Amino acid sequence: MSKYNLMHSDPLVKSPSEEDLSNRNSSSSAASPTYFSDRSSVNTNSQYSMTSESSSPFTMSPWNSNQSSSPWSTNPFTESEGDNNGNANAPATDLFPAGTGLIGSLVREEGHIYSLAAYGDLLYTGSDSKNIRVWKDQKEYSGFKSNSGLIKAIVISSDHRVFTGHQDGKIRIWRVSPKDPRSHKRAGTLPRLKDFLKSSMNPNNYVESRRKNQKSGVWIRHSDAVSTLCLSEDQALLYSGSWDRSFKVWRLTDSKCLESVNAHDDAVNSIVVGFEGLVFTGSADGTVKVWKKESAPKGLTKHTAVQTLLRQESAITALAVNASAGVVYCGSSDGVVNLWECGLAHGGELRGHKLAVLCLAAAGNLFFSGSADKTICVWGRETGGAHICLSVLTGHGGPVKCLAVEADPKQNSEGKTWILYSGSLDKSVKVWKVSDEAATTDQQPDGTPLSANGGPPKFDMY
Repeated sequence: MSKYNLMHSDPLVKSPSEEDLSNRNSSSSAASPTYFSDRSSVNTNSQYSMTSESSSPFTMSPWNSNQSSSPWSTNPFTESEGDNNGNANAPATDLFPAGTGLIGSLVREEGHIYSLAAYGDLLYTGSDSKNIRVWKDQKEYSGFKSNSGLIKAIVISSDHRVFTGHQDGKIRIWRVSPKDPRSHKRAGTLPRLKDFLKSSMNPNNYVESRRKNQKSGVWIRHSDAVSTLCLSEDQALLYSGSWDRSFKVWRLTDSKCLESVNAHDDAVNSIVVGFEGLVFTGSADGTVKVWKKESAPKGLTKHTAVQTLLRQESAITALAVNASAGVVYCGSSDGVVNLWECGLAHGGELRGHKLAVLCLAAAGNLFFSGSADKTICVWGRETGGAHICLSVLTGHGGPVKCLAVEADPKQNSEGKTWILYSGSLDKSVKVWKVSDEAATTDQQPDGTPLSANGGPPKFDMY
């Protein structure tokens, strides 16, 4: 029985049993591992054989995958060094040439990694040690302490304000010192103290929301952990989701709470801003809801539920949006990823994990899912919307809790490349380089043709 509990997208909740997993609907699709059944190395007796390290031709491991701990535990940064001489720390070489694979690993033995965010050449990581670390060029650059419990979410605005969501129900705002770019000073807390005091002294001073003709009041302060944060497209608003079942809307010019919405019947695990003024929320109650933002009097906002995309028994643990393609992705505690295409029509299920999906990220034609099974699936979106599992990245010694992806600053003329960061409960962050052209290439790195179903993307070392 797994020790990880994913109902609230956290690692202390019971995961599905092997019996539950085997009873899943195993119908084949273009995104299912059974889609690759023509490959002799895939075990067709298991719908999860794509993630089996003994059978999948796409599994990359920068060291012996049977090791339970990272070989880099004593060094804040170590670059992957692989060779073709049987070195256990070398990347897999059955499909990829020597020198490909993991770029590096950032390790600091101080806590499990719960959140991360990229901003330019900086990477921010949050853990249960109460510390926020800043990395530059894959080396520790600076850090600051929150003194308020584990950091469950980090987002960064275009003006380099850092917003962190915490277990105590508060959101902290940090600014970079103009005199020292390594120094971060706390610029405020949401809700503001004066607003909180007013709401405490006057029970009528709360933000109201009306759902299903029932009036309900919610304090401007979250009463449970802030589990997720995101910014509006124009970066004028901050959205926060919480285990208190609500999401709130904050105006960044004056840090005022504009709206609080009783959104779900259980914890809100993820909130993302989509397209056409839509906001998506996913909850431990097993639903994904669509909200339409409208203007309201006195400069406030009003979000109205317009659709429920999914209703199931398994908890929703993560959401991601590819705004340019108009695609919404949803990860669940049963290990399945659902997706919706243009017009919010259901586009199918992606089955590539044995345990709960904990985090998602999208970039270009690629989509990434991180799981409690310690792996990251790389999916390619083809013309017409079909998705295929291009590769499975292995190497983490614990559940993959968070992902962030950004454009590679060292682009070449061969195609778009991305830097993928993965944070894990093994206390490390791993850095990968992925080519967006992988989904359309007609040859594998070893020169052999791809099957009709596609093949693995390119991974390059710096």
